[in-house]
Amino acid sequence: MRFAHLADVHIGAWRDPAMKELPVIAFERAVSIILERGCDFVLIAGDLFNTSVPPLDQVKRAVTQLQKLKEKGVSVYAVAGSHDYSPSGKTMLDVLEEAGMLVNVMKGEVVEEDGKGRLRLKLTQDQKTKVRITGILGRAGTLDRRYYEDLDREPLEQELGHKIFLFHAPITELKPKGLEQMESQPVSMLPKGFDYYAGGHVHIVSDVSLPGYAKVVYPGPLFPASFSELEELGTGGFVIVDGEKIERVPVPIKQRIVFTLDADKKSAEQVNQELKALEEKDVKGKIVLLRVEGELAEGRISDLRFKELFKAFAEQGAYFAMKNTAKLTSKEFEEYQVEGTAEELEERMIREHAGQTPIGLSAEEEVRLTRELLAILGEEQHEGETKPQYTDRLVKTARERLERT
Repeated sequence: MRFAHLADVHIGAWRDPAMKELPVIAFERAVSIILERGCDFVLIAGDLFNTSVPPLDQVKRAVTQLQKLKEKGVSVYAVAGSHDYSPSGKTMLDVLEEAGMLVNVMKGEVVEEDGKGRLRLKLTQDQKTKVRITGILGRAGTLDRRYYEDLDREPLEQELGHKIFLFHAPITELKPKGLEQMESQPVSMLPKGFDYYAGGHVHIVSDVSLPGYAKVVYPGPLFPASFSELEELGTGGFVIVDGEKIERVPVPIKQRIVFTLDADKKSAEQVNQELKALEEKDVKGKIVLLRVEGELAEGRISDLRFKELFKAFAEQGAYFAMKNTAKLTSKEFEEYQVEGTAEELEERMIREHAGQTPIGLSAEEEVRLTRELLAILGEEQHEGETKPQYTDRLVKTARERLERT
């Protein structure tokens, strides 16, 4: 049995038109590799798209690739991620499933047991390999945690045969350095005894086995979704599992080149001389990343000639160029800059202010409450729902959550 495991494709993620094209190109190339390698089926562990309502032109290109897989008899099994799942419960995966392009494996029912609703998942069987697959979708604000808390694990654990579990959530035991404060859940929230745990959401490359949980795998993003990911990973990729062998397959799209300048204790003019020297570098067709750090001893950040440098890069034929000056300051004028994804910045702001409100909650409890309220207030307006009805529903839901505090 041979299968592919993808996660965090994020089609439509980048704002710049040139960069926005690359995730869908990465998906097209991944499909080509999957077909060349003769995979029996494909797993997508969330965030095929970067939003629940992606641009139609990119949906069309994704559907074309899914159609290629279908024509070759390669089934696709998926769960929604925190990006492509809508708070209203709608996801593009539902449309694709209705069209026969893939199967959303989060299927089951809520069963009342001892006065409590228990989530009882059903296993979907792949007709070619007879492997059975299930999983849990990802939601923003860690709202997916309730699915795991209500999950009836015993029936899943008692099922015999080869089983795969898809999930889109950070596992506490596997959180990477720098994301220690990220809201997560212990691996014990997953049902034991599955042969493979296909993870997504955290953009890390990881393949580990934990007691009771063999092969917990994060393949990393199919294409890097930020400056830091491009800098660290260089390229995205996915995993092909062939029997007991787990192989990460890189999907190179564009070569990237990184320039890092240390501006500490230098004048703005000295740094400009170093920037000038970069104009002679070979950047044709490459993604250029420029990181400048340190505290200027003289001059202001606005004195640095970034525009001239980026113009030179463009004239040299660079595919795209971006800079990161989050750790650059000046004695004369200090800019306040932040680094990270929107989710990371939101998490940082929440944690910085946690525990300052006199409502009788611990800092961790307040962090969780804040994230849940933000998710509630971010819900979309339902079809046929008037604006007053929409507002009343959000207020009612938020009030009910506060009353449970």
